[in-house]
Amino acid sequence: MRVVIAEDDTLLREGLAALLSAEGIEVVAARADADQLYETIEEFDAGLAIVDVRMPPTYTDEGLRAAMQVRAMRPGFPMLVLSAHVETKYAGELLADGAGAVGYLLKERVGAVEDFLRTMDRVVRGETVLDPEVVTTLMRRGRSPLTALTARERDVLQLMAQGHRNGDIAAELHVTEAAIHKHIRSIFNKLGLLADDAGHRRVLAVLTYLREQ
Repeated sequence: MRVVIAEDDTLLREGLAALLSAEGIEVVAARADADQLYETIEEFDAGLAIVDVRMPPTYTDEGLRAAMQVRAMRPGFPMLVLSAHVETKYAGELLADGAGAVGYLLKERVGAVEDFLRTMDRVVRGETVLDPEVVTTLMRRGRSPLTALTARERDVLQLMAQGHRNGDIAAELHVTEAAIHKHIRSIFNKLGLLADDAGHRRVLAVLTYLREQ
């Protein structure tokens, strides 16, 4: 795996580069800003970009914008975005293309090395992974159409939004995988996500909540 890092915090940038290198992952570029992120990815033939949401010069959303620009030019390019705080608006914008291969994590998750590496791998494989705190924030708000779901459906959707597979959800909730399939079908129906909808319905289910906030 060839990785580009865009992170203005020197300690986090260098620490993350050292961590990945120690795991046999090639960090081909580590930059302090998100300028020319697309060009850097192209130059080094990277397979994943790890980008901070807030970057110089304004420290608002430069990293996010750079990530979205890359995705516009290379749809589905694996992108793992880091944020210091839960910002559901940014998560929604990042997921809006419905192409998958996206991760949105709080920076504090980097310290859980094995979980962080698994997240990277899942993003590269095309999955969508949201930080559990982002999902919990959405669930607490309880706005429509969330109120249409049963408590168990909310549990299932929360685990779906975190990127867990059906078998893992079944194990976590101590039910059969067939029961999880039924809950997911019900969630899709209540959210109006039909089988012929464009895009991945799991991603669209999460997007429905993000757009309601």
